[in-house]
Amino acid sequence: MIRRSPVERNRRVAAVLVLAAAALLAGCAPKANKEEVEAARNTIVCRLDGERLMIRLGAGEVRLLMPNGDIVNLYQIAADSGMRYTNGMMELRGREMNLSLVRNGEVTKLDDCKQYELPKPS
Repeated sequence: MIRRSPVERNRRVAAVLVLAAAALLAGCAPKANKEEVEAARNTIVCRLDGERLMIRLGAGEVRLLMPNGDIVNLYQIAADSGMRYTNGMMELRGREMNLSLVRNGEVTKLDDCKQYELPKPS
């Protein structure tokens, strides 16, 4: 487990709050712009132990927004089939929406994985 200083934890909490506020404001927006639509197209939402996990796919990497607010970057490695990303301590693997997360050698199947949907305009 990585220990973080109180300053780093506070920065992470602040970043999560800013992201949450932006998401709330986006929910009030009349229409999503092209960047938001593209970001949603490259984002998968799953359940990890009953809590929400967001996966943003990028070129050769994925960024996970963990349920506790931590952001984890994983980098693509060769896979016989499907996808496989790791940072040496954590691994995301699977095919389509059948994904698993490996932490400390323990494999956890991610539940209810689906494409992220932008909030509907109000």
